Amino acid sequence: MNNVSQFVRKEDIQAQASLWISKLERGLSDEEMQELTRWIHRHEENHRQLLQMAAFWDNLSVLNELSALFPLDSMSVQEPRHKKRFAIAASISAMLVTSALMLTQQSWLPATMGMAGYQAQSFTTNVGQYDTLTLSDGSTVVLNTASKLIIDFTPEHRKLILESGEANFDVAKDPSRPFTVHVGDNTFTALGTVFNVQKNSEQAMELVVTEGRVLVAQGDETLEDLAKAISTNVGTTGNATIVASGQKAQIAPNVRAPIVQLPTQAIEKDLAWQQGMIIFEGESLTKALDEVSRYTATEFEIVDSSIADIKIAGFFKAGDIDGLMDSLHSNFNIQATYASPNTVLLSATQP
Repeated sequence: MNNVSQFVRKEDIQAQASLWISKLERGLSDEEMQELTRWIHRHEENHRQLLQMAAFWDNLSVLNELSALFPLDSMSVQEPRHKKRFAIAASISAMLVTSALMLTQQSWLPATMGMAGYQAQSFTTNVGQYDTLTLSDGSTVVLNTASKLIIDFTPEHRKLILESGEANFDVAKDPSRPFTVHVGDNTFTALGTVFNVQKNSEQAMELVVTEGRVLVAQGDETLEDLAKAISTNVGTTGNATIVASGQKAQIAPNVRAPIVQLPTQAIEKDLAWQQGMIIFEGESLTKALDEVSRYTATEFEIVDSSIADIKIAGFFKAGDIDGLMDSLHSNFNIQATYASPNTVLLSATQP
């Protein structure tokens, strides 16, 4: 007989407990009830985590059902009864206190748990990769290359954190729950709109609104303040600024550039990445290559300073390095030489 006990991580027990909560809400079959009973009696921690998970999601009906079906005091334990009861109460309180930490750090929570309004997940894209997400509230998000987004939805708020990269948000209308995207030190809040946010650094970012309105504010604004401000019709309220459809706002360290009204062509340029394209309209070669570099692991080095300020215009497929190099050669006599598989040296073609 094997006397070595198997170690089960607490995170694994929590993941299993969350799945059982979802099944309990829809109702268990006789076979599932037997399976749950075996799992409950396998280890006291299984029962404890199941009760904690029900308490965490404030699911009173499931909590009562669990307590009636599987009283914790009936489990075989070494602790005195009064200590066990105290431990359960303390652990449930601890779950409530640390719930925010769990929502943002635990990736095992399913996107939907049978508890309306909750969603806790993180999504990332690699260099050159795109991803379209459908959130639990019906909103959709398109993630651009090299981006990371964290979702933290509760019945009271819809909070997202864009840690890096760029994303386009098509927000489902829900006046009772503000939809707020945290980017560095700023927040972007909407109650039903379509907008695009690009994060260049913790303090530098760009916002383009294509439908509705977005409130731009500092990160310390409360949800109540944001909800109140977004309902106003003024362009600026307190430390917050409202950006309307067809407008663009640029935020740099300690500077908030004036809001500009964009023509349709300019909006299409900013959002061309959603079709896998990059559009240039007279940017310098240096700036154009910086944009191209977002979509590829290839690095570019301009070894001939005379070509650095050449103006680039045209449509380019993101990640198509060979196509770009051919265009530069045919239109500007720029020679591309691979110094390594991921390093391209650019210089003027010699006569």
